[in-house]
Amino acid sequence: MTVRPFLPYTDPRLHRPAEPVTAITETVRMIWDDMVDTMEAMPGQGVGLAAPQIGIMLRLAVVDCSDSRGQVIRMANPEVLHASVQFRSHDEGSPNLPGVSAAIKRPRAVTVRFLNEANEVEDRDFVGLWATSVQHQIDHLNGKVYVDHLSPLRRKMLVAKSAKWARA
Repeated sequence: MTVRPFLPYTDPRLHRPAEPVTAITETVRMIWDDMVDTMEAMPGQGVGLAAPQIGIMLRLAVVDCSDSRGQVIRMANPEVLHASVQFRSHDEGSPNLPGVSAAIKRPRAVTVRFLNEANEVEDRDFVGLWATSVQHQIDHLNGKVYVDHLSPLRRKMLVAKSAKWARA
């Protein structure tokens, strides 16, 4: 298991969709393990990670929003089936764009279908921070970063601020 480096925001891989996973293999399990280690090593303890963030262009994500940790959900090919009409605003950030964050509104609850560790299709409901994190990871798998939900001017300001922060 390894902590992997994050791609910078300017890397084109972060801005294109990842490839679907056809089956849960030993290689996929090893990637998930590295992703969990990498998520746990994030400053402020991350609550999710998508494979493209570390340069792996597969539709893989891990999420753990539990207080005690150790409740990681490993997902391949996650997709939102249903989203609540009620929204929730949460301050989101990304290690691919360090030093900045922004309040993003997303559905408060979602039902997500994914391929689980047992290579079975699973439908699961997520609420609150879990729902926010899952949607954030699915965005990464679709080639979007949270700042893509902002106005072009606000996005440009945050990207510039992050670049300045990274140089300091």
